Amino acid sequence: MSLFDDDFYSTRVSRRARSSSDTEDRRFLTRPRRSSRSWSQVRIAAASSLISAAAVVLLFGLFTGGFDRGSGPLADARPAVATVQTTDPLEKTVEAAGKVRPAVVSIINEQSLAVLQGEAPEEAAGEEELTQAALGSGVIFEKVKGKVHIITNAHVVADAAALKAVLSTGEVREATLIGADTITDLAVLEIDAAGIDTVAEIGDSQELRAGQVVMAIGNPLGLSDSLTMGIVSKTERVIPVSLAQDGVYDWEQEVIQVDASINQGNSGGPLIDLNGRVMGINSMKVSDFGVEGVGFAIPTNEAMPIVQSLLDYGKVKRPYLGVYTMDVEQYLAQQEAANLESGGHEPEDEGTAGEDEGAYEADGSAPEADLQLPQEVDKGVIVLEAVGPAADAGLEFNDVIVKLDKQTIGSTLDLRKYLYESKAIGDSLDVTYYRDGERKTLTLELREKAEGE
Repeated sequence: MSLFDDDFYSTRVSRRARSSSDTEDRRFLTRPRRSSRSWSQVRIAAASSLISAAAVVLLFGLFTGGFDRGSGPLADARPAVATVQTTDPLEKTVEAAGKVRPAVVSIINEQSLAVLQGEAPEEAAGEEELTQAALGSGVIFEKVKGKVHIITNAHVVADAAALKAVLSTGEVREATLIGADTITDLAVLEIDAAGIDTVAEIGDSQELRAGQVVMAIGNPLGLSDSLTMGIVSKTERVIPVSLAQDGVYDWEQEVIQVDASINQGNSGGPLIDLNGRVMGINSMKVSDFGVEGVGFAIPTNEAMPIVQSLLDYGKVKRPYLGVYTMDVEQYLAQQEAANLESGGHEPEDEGTAGEDEGAYEADGSAPEADLQLPQEVDKGVIVLEAVGPAADAGLEFNDVIVKLDKQTIGSTLDLRKYLYESKAIGDSLDVTYYRDGERKTLTLELREKAEGE
């Protein structure tokens, strides 16, 4: 029996072949020729050699994977890669990190020691002693006229009396704030460009795909020049944001969700792809108990128009209505809680949302106990203070806004989104509101926010 149970590969000689051979021998008995036995042995030896060689080649291919099985029954066993890997597959991450790391800086936010100890800013105005209040990260993205510009987060530089940038070499330089935008949590700083040669390349965040490997570079927990790696969990995630950090969600941010570790101090640093391009600015993470690997970065396609506006104007120009508000839903929840409390005292105000600055802090005023709203009206925004265009048009304390133009407004988040995404400076705006239970409408012109408003 041969290796294959098939006559094509068999070394056996069939009965028919032997019979034919005997006939030929009788027909040409008198002709001189070589021995039939000798010729058969040569053929058998040659065939055996060929079969052995074929078997060796076949077995070699089966065991090494270097042989193309085509579409035969063994085709599914073909290895995914038949070529030999000649370089370290992780070298790509090393090269990408090396390309960007010199452009990543640590940001030090210094504030008055007296203010940090609880003194009012005006009382501490004469104090000179500053101390480190916050740490963050940033990335150098352009070099212009002897200066370099750095992108970071607005919350990294908030309330700073002085700012410093620590280069990857360890050198510390004074930094100047060009502008910051709390709505998008972005800021731009400027430092002297002497000796700085590396500028990060800004990529197109729309090219990101779920599952793509990315890296976060920054200054987590004060450990400067630190690198973490993960994948893109979702390319476009919309999350609610509390601008005043008071638990009231009054804005929505479009972000890239990643599972790369982003810790305190990483904020403002770059999220890069394996080509060393900045695809996002690390901004926040979910730090609830039991939550791991949920971090967020602001996409570069969303960030760069804001950055350009900060460079051009020192701020982001947006249409300004001029109202500080509380959501009706929040107010009704507080009233219900007050009714359930024993002792009859009111719960503390859990936070109110202003249109631009966040928490309302003018005089701590809360809405009167009875807004005189129709029973079917359970959503809207209560005006706690009207300034600028709103005051000029006649809006007052305790008015409840329920519509802007034809758009229903149920919360401060709705109000902001409609103003910032659908209107522009100079546009007219119809405001529908309730005052003392009566539905009214007024028209005003949106303008840019003036200094001091």
